Amino acid sequence: MSNDVAYPVFRTPDLDLALIVARRMVAFGAQPYSEVSVEAGVPTVAEVGRLRDALPDSWFTCWNMDAPVVPPPGIPDLTCSAPARELPANLADTQAYLPLTVSMLDQPLGSIEDHFAAVIGPHPAEIHWSSLSWPEAPERDLYGESKHAEVTLVLNCDSRELDARAETHLVLVHVRRHNGDGYRFAEWLAEQIGQKVIGAPQHS
Repeated sequence: MSNDVAYPVFRTPDLDLALIVARRMVAFGAQPYSEVSVEAGVPTVAEVGRLRDALPDSWFTCWNMDAPVVPPPGIPDLTCSAPARELPANLADTQAYLPLTVSMLDQPLGSIEDHFAAVIGPHPAEIHWSSLSWPEAPERDLYGESKHAEVTLVLNCDSRELDARAETHLVLVHVRRHNGDGYRFAEWLAEQIGQKVIGAPQHS
């Protein structure tokens, strides 16, 4: 069994630039089977409606332990995830489920990133690229890595847990944790796109 660790390699208030840098890192390890997933917190009924309409193929999920066991009439069971298209026009009864999470999982690379970033607004969110493959670097005594080869761009936040709101966006590169850390691999990967490790590792 192994675990991943994510190192921050770029931080900026410029969303377009954050996407450019994240995609450079993704391109370094992209494979035909690589995927991208997106997720964001949704704190208000008004935002549930806005994002339902902006992201019609997304899913909404409630993690609130105090949410109703039986949903009100016309409201799908949000504790089990519900497609945006099943949410009604009148969303007043979703108040009891807040905050919600909106997500789209395991999509093709390049299919959702730009639109999601453009509509998510000020909410803490993430764009997560997975099933990448980092090449080996024999000159640095580094083996290739596939299981934990991932990139995360966190928006309006400074943590992969989406619990540290910020005015900036952060690119994280994921590697296998070796002997407690994977710093050397993360450092080498960042160098391949002209960046460097800029902070402490973030563990899952």
